[in-house]
Amino acid sequence: MSKYLLGYDIGSSSVKAALVEADTGKTVAHAFSPETEMAISSPRPGWAEQDPESWWQEVQHVTARLRERVAFDPDSVAAIGISYQMHGLVLVDENQQVLRPSIIWCDSRAVAIGNEAFGKLGEAFCLEHFLNSPGNFTASKLKWVRDNEPEIYEKIHKFMLPGDFIAMKMSGEIGTTYSGLSEGILWDFLEEQPADALLAHYGIDPGLVATPKATFSVQAHLKEQAAALLGLRPGIPLAYRSGDQPNNAFSLNVLEPGEVAATAGTSGVVYSVSDRNVHDKRSRVNPFAHVNHTPQHKRLGILLCINGTGILNSWVRKNFAEDLSYQEMNLLAAQIPAGAEGLTILPFGNGAERMLENRYTGSVINGLDFNNHQRAHVFRAAQEGIAFAFRYGMEIMQQLGTDTRVIRAGNANMFLSPVFREALSSLTGATIELYDTDGAVGAARGAGVGAGIYASPSEAGKFLKRINLIEPQPACSEALEDAYQVWKTELQQKLGL
Repeated sequence: MSKYLLGYDIGSSSVKAALVEADTGKTVAHAFSPETEMAISSPRPGWAEQDPESWWQEVQHVTARLRERVAFDPDSVAAIGISYQMHGLVLVDENQQVLRPSIIWCDSRAVAIGNEAFGKLGEAFCLEHFLNSPGNFTASKLKWVRDNEPEIYEKIHKFMLPGDFIAMKMSGEIGTTYSGLSEGILWDFLEEQPADALLAHYGIDPGLVATPKATFSVQAHLKEQAAALLGLRPGIPLAYRSGDQPNNAFSLNVLEPGEVAATAGTSGVVYSVSDRNVHDKRSRVNPFAHVNHTPQHKRLGILLCINGTGILNSWVRKNFAEDLSYQEMNLLAAQIPAGAEGLTILPFGNGAERMLENRYTGSVINGLDFNNHQRAHVFRAAQEGIAFAFRYGMEIMQQLGTDTRVIRAGNANMFLSPVFREALSSLTGATIELYDTDGAVGAARGAGVGAGIYASPSEAGKFLKRINLIEPQPACSEALEDAYQVWKTELQQKLGL
């Protein structure tokens, strides 16, 4: 009987699942749920919330869909891995009941709280110990609840990240990982322990922090009730848990210094591995503990996050091209010359942007000519604007010693667009390697490492297959560079720089 690994990727748009054959690394089934994007509630401008129980419902739905695609024996699943949207805050009481909607990654309400802590604790102290400003991360979101919803705060038994919540629903146990604590600015890299100084400053009881375990380890086991809901056997080890961006890097075998991964879904990310405690003085890019980080084997992931990427392309389709598929939009965009004939778009319309120092500028369309520009120009300008945002952020990363010559990415989302990937390659001078993998597959393979089926994270990477290679195009590089400089000037004017 074949042995399988089961991976889940808990996103803000959907939940994905993959069933991977352990011996061959082959993905035998893949599914996602729901068919349409999950709702994000925004009770006030800049807020973003989701119901954690809806994620659990979609885990059940996607597992059922997986079973419809392939009839596998529940006894054949050797381990489960979980990837999840980073930086969210989930609160439960002592009965493991959710106390309020999750404050998710793109919510901006805690910006001022993080900035205040950065100043009062001292910028040098925060950067030395946390490698980041407390910013708009999980710890600051919890402080917001303490200040604004004290009746809820008093009921908290534990706070968690989204992946911790799903693991709790599966196992009945509450835990987290060292990497997870670091993504919430809850880890002290100088002391290699939880960030007691920040917790004390925020007046947060350290007892609310879930117990951390290694990313690759048997962290819990599937309980009977959850197994019955999922159609799986009880006792399957939960052997891997990671935020989506470290997991994406792992899925692309980006584990060692100098290696770079990227994604371009709802948000966009460039993720570079370092073996040094580096930081950006303005906390525009953020180092976190990578999946293979230990105090003895330092591996940090330097994360550039851009909130407004694929969500801009989605907005353009909803408002300009409901009659077209994304592929048809890409074909029309490709007919427009590089530079979109003077039309530029700032893609920053999805909350406060870290690389803009937690400022929310909104998206801006510049240079629109009613006589010459058609909707195809908007399609191209949107995709180029996303590529420009990547270039802008990567210039910040270069100041930390990141020299990006090769970018590895999954063949998905914006990387399916020739316009976007060729613009990104030509703008940065980097070769882009595309692989047939995704977050759910990465989570499955991570579970194989945690359960001891694979000897190391790098061994799990031997199954990767490159399916495309994109190199810089000299013919369009000059036009893109000129358009980027115009775009950059517009952004700096918007920021008052």
